[in-house]
Amino acid sequence: MATTAPANDPVARGKRARKQMARSSHRDWAAGEDRRPPREILAAQDVTRVPGLVPIRYGRMLASPFTFYRGAAAIMAADLGGLPNSGIEAQLCGDAHLSNFGVFQAPDRRLVFDLNDFDETLSGPFEWDVKRLAASIAVAARERDFDDGERRAATVATVRAYRKTMRVFAGMRDIEVWYARMEIDSFLRDWRSALGKQRVKKLEQATAKAHGKDSMRALSRLSERRGGRRRIVSDPPLLVPIEELGVEEREAEPMLQRLLASYLRTLDSDRRMLAARYRYAHAAHKVVGVGSVGSRAWVILLLGRDDDDPLFLQAKEAQRSVLEPYATKCPFDNQGRRVVEGQRVMQAAGDVFLGWLRAKGLDGRQRDFYVRQLWDGKLSAEVELMGPRQLTDYGRVCGWTLARAHARSGDRQAIAAYLGGSPTFEEAVADFAEAYADQNQRDYESLQAEVEAGRLAVA
Repeated sequence: MATTAPANDPVARGKRARKQMARSSHRDWAAGEDRRPPREILAAQDVTRVPGLVPIRYGRMLASPFTFYRGAAAIMAADLGGLPNSGIEAQLCGDAHLSNFGVFQAPDRRLVFDLNDFDETLSGPFEWDVKRLAASIAVAARERDFDDGERRAATVATVRAYRKTMRVFAGMRDIEVWYARMEIDSFLRDWRSALGKQRVKKLEQATAKAHGKDSMRALSRLSERRGGRRRIVSDPPLLVPIEELGVEEREAEPMLQRLLASYLRTLDSDRRMLAARYRYAHAAHKVVGVGSVGSRAWVILLLGRDDDDPLFLQAKEAQRSVLEPYATKCPFDNQGRRVVEGQRVMQAAGDVFLGWLRAKGLDGRQRDFYVRQLWDGKLSAEVELMGPRQLTDYGRVCGWTLARAHARSGDRQAIAAYLGGSPTFEEAVADFAEAYADQNQRDYESLQAEVEAGRLAVA
């Protein structure tokens, strides 16, 4: 006699989800007549940004279709939000393009590869992150003039790595999934023969550079001695010390001390004790990223034992996730906490100084921020310089990493059952990625037309 799977059986749930949205239907993309103009979506974000920095944002976005894609998370969120979805959710990065993966130092000081940007993190349909990643492969491959077959091979390999990895994680114990991570030393050892001597040598040089990218390097690059004190250098408009923004230093120090005390309360007790050993020295406003340009970001220099014992923190403004109008409502009243909690769930090994705060800006408005170390062995791949084989291999690593991140929070067995053992899902998403790369090109050109018509300022 046949038995019926329990209603809460994850495998049965994953297979039922195929009826809600067939895997082959993930290939579908066509802009509807009611699709909002890209400029309108981006302009809505400009309202909350520093007006003088908005032209820099557009200047960076218009450097190429790939940099445009990096800054267009809100546009794609609106597009994905209007499509049918699988109904199987996980904690999403929200902006899982190729350049938001990278290398950094884990608390045990080993270099790991992981997602490294969580400004848009929120719970939502797992495939939204997969499609964002896949389309970034297609856009980057076009920029490198790959032919149709090379582009498709890279995209399919990326999504296939996600599918196969999720199926492996589905069979693992919860604790094994939680501790899984990609260590760079182990990766180089295991892949040495497949990568070849030249590529291994380049990777070893890059990881050596990452090991040296820490607060001591930031001290030499971003600070100087002025008046017998260690100060952050001035490089406007990209790096502007707080006193150059019209804030009296005698007012700035007690204000920032209060904010740092608030931030410390969001750390675990042992990390709070470590951070409390450092004292405030100086702060500056910094322009960061591509899509983030115009949001408020501060570099804070703290000093410990002496002036040669620095800790550089970055406090970055956290606004509503671009996914929120189309997905789960943020469960936290502080958007900085949303970023931190999402990062803690998705990353295998996070920054020990990761926390959040709420602060009153120079204009008197309250804003949310998340705080992390400025440089902590961070290293990003130069996607714009990759050949077909390198991009394909890098895509596989990103696909593995994204699957591991989703497996920590989502129902990995349901996702694996939905994806199945056939190539249907990756073939469909590869079709979507090509169609969306076309859309990205049209959106990029529409923004260029705004500039050429004098309706949009860039710097």
